[in-house]
Amino acid sequence: MASIKDVAAQAGVSVATVSRVLNSHPSVSPDARGRVLAAVEVLGYRPNAVARSLRTDQTRTLGLVISDVLNPYFTALARSVEEEARGLGYSVIIGNADERPEQQDHHVRTLLDRRIDGLLLSPADGDSPLLTDVARSGTPMVFVDRWVPGLDVPVVRADGHRAVQDLVAHLHALGHRRLAIIAGPAATTTGNERVEAFRDAMRAHGLALPDAYIGQGDFQADSGRRVTEQFLALPEPPEIVFAADNLMALGALDAVRARGLRVPEDIGIAAFDDIPWFVHTAPPITAVAQPTGDLGRAAVRALIDIVEGRAPQSVTLPARLVVRSSCGEDTVTPRSTA
Repeated sequence: MASIKDVAAQAGVSVATVSRVLNSHPSVSPDARGRVLAAVEVLGYRPNAVARSLRTDQTRTLGLVISDVLNPYFTALARSVEEEARGLGYSVIIGNADERPEQQDHHVRTLLDRRIDGLLLSPADGDSPLLTDVARSGTPMVFVDRWVPGLDVPVVRADGHRAVQDLVAHLHALGHRRLAIIAGPAATTTGNERVEAFRDAMRAHGLALPDAYIGQGDFQADSGRRVTEQFLALPEPPEIVFAADNLMALGALDAVRARGLRVPEDIGIAAFDDIPWFVHTAPPITAVAQPTGDLGRAAVRALIDIVEGRAPQSVTLPARLVVRSSCGEDTVTPRSTA
């Protein structure tokens, strides 16, 4: 199947020029537009997508596919996306992948059929031929929070490495040495990145991370409960369980309480992805907070740049550590990585 790069080569123009032509941007010269359209016809470049792209009007509608609408992080992200888009004159149609690649692809196809002007996506799985096809078709698309390595698509995300380093340094200063992690799915970039950040931070403090202290979760509460039960059954359980997302942290808290154990006296809990609920748990949970609202707004602006023919930019924003009392702290002190 021909790609947008093939069209650009055939027409003798840049990929950006092809994208502008397919999105009816007025800045393209008549000569370049004619060559691009001729190349599209010769190469048979995604006829359905091209038919949508060559329309003379826009729907002023964006699509957003999030990984899990029940996850408070993605709910807040969707809200910020909708608010920013509305302020810029666009509407948003939201699809919930429920962490299932097949449901993700269903929503992507449906949104494209609805003639959206562009797509925001937090991939449930990086191994989707459909996403590769969409990226190569020239359809305006931006990845938010998660991304697919190897695809030439702008990414808007938070970098949690520094915040995870701060977390491990904080736990080390409190005297904790046996730290375990509930990892997210290996098929997601965030699942892999958070484990590696934790491993690097442990190594920097001379701490071992045995395989028994790495549990495989799926960003759902049940997996956090299951993995924590496995940790607690070890001959030498960890002193701290760090869950790589908020729902798994709540599952971990359930497992600890089911054993009749106390947090933080018997075992501590920390989480990636701070949520409003964490200040109301007993005790409040120490967490890495992502700038969710800023991420949603930046993702919308990047996507509209593509839709309106401007060069988009990937955006990386810092996460920060918020210290509460779930790991043995006596005081509640936010710690910023800024």
